[in-house]
Amino acid sequence: MTSDPETDLNTHPHPRCRVPENLMPPPGHPLPEITHRYLDYYRHQVRSELGTRRMRQILASLDFYLQNSEIPLNEISIHGIDQFLALYNTNYSTGTARTNRSYIRQFLKYLYRCGHINKDLSRLVESPPEFAPSKPPKFLRPHEVQELLKFIDLSRAKDLRIYAVIHLAYYLGLRPKEIISLTLNDISFRQKEIFIHSRKNCGPAHLPVPDNVIKAVIAYIIGGRPESLSRTLFLQLVRPYKPATRTDIARDVREWMIDNSLCASIYWLRH
Repeated sequence: MTSDPETDLNTHPHPRCRVPENLMPPPGHPLPEITHRYLDYYRHQVRSELGTRRMRQILASLDFYLQNSEIPLNEISIHGIDQFLALYNTNYSTGTARTNRSYIRQFLKYLYRCGHINKDLSRLVESPPEFAPSKPPKFLRPHEVQELLKFIDLSRAKDLRIYAVIHLAYYLGLRPKEIISLTLNDISFRQKEIFIHSRKNCGPAHLPVPDNVIKAVIAYIIGGRPESLSRTLFLQLVRPYKPATRTDIARDVREWMIDNSLCASIYWLRH
C-alpha cells in the first residue's frame, strides 16, 4: 500500500527535521487549493520526491504561520515573508537556509503568475549578508562588457557562440556548468523564459530572459550552431559536434578577453 506523502510529512517528520515546533503544523493540516496546485506543478517540474517533500514541508509551515497570524495568503507581504523565514531558518545551516529562501521565492513567483497576489514578492526575498569570503568576487562593470562586445565578429560561428555565452553569463548570472547543461527544450522564446535544471545550493529555476539575451541565443542557433540531432544548446565547433564542455566555453571567453587586453574569466561576467 502506497502512503500519502502529505500525511507522512505531518505524522512522521524526518528525524533530522529542524523546523521549530511553533511552525510545525498538526497532523492532517489542510493546505489551500492554490498550494496543492503549485505542489503538483513543482513535482512535475522537479521529478524528485525528496525535493517535493521539502517544498511541501516549508509551504505547510508557511500556511500554518499565516493562519496563526490571521494573514490571508493573497494578502501576504514581504514583511510577513521575512518574519516567517527568520523563524523557520532558526535551526538550519547557512546553506540550507539559502535553499529554503529559494523554495519560498519559487512559490511566490508562481502565486504572482497565477494572479493570486498582485506583486512579485519573489524579487524582494533577500539573503542576509554573509561575511565568510576572504576576498571579494572579481567582476566587470557594465561599460567594460559593452565595450568588449563591440569586438566580437558575428560572422563567425565561434564568435556567435561566445556572444551567446557572454549574454547568458552576464545578464542571467549563469555558471559555466549551467550554461553547457542548457538544451533547446529549456528555452521558451515565446514566453522569454529559461529553465535551469539545477542551480548551486538550490533546486531548479525558471528565469526571465531579456530581449538582448534572446537575440544573442537565436543568432547563435541560426548562424553558429552546427546541424545536429543533439538537443544540447551549445555544441563543439568540429565534427562530430559533441556537446560543448565547461573547458570549451571558459577557454573561448578567456581567450577573447585576453585578445582585448583584459585578464579576466567567464566568472567575472556572472559576478
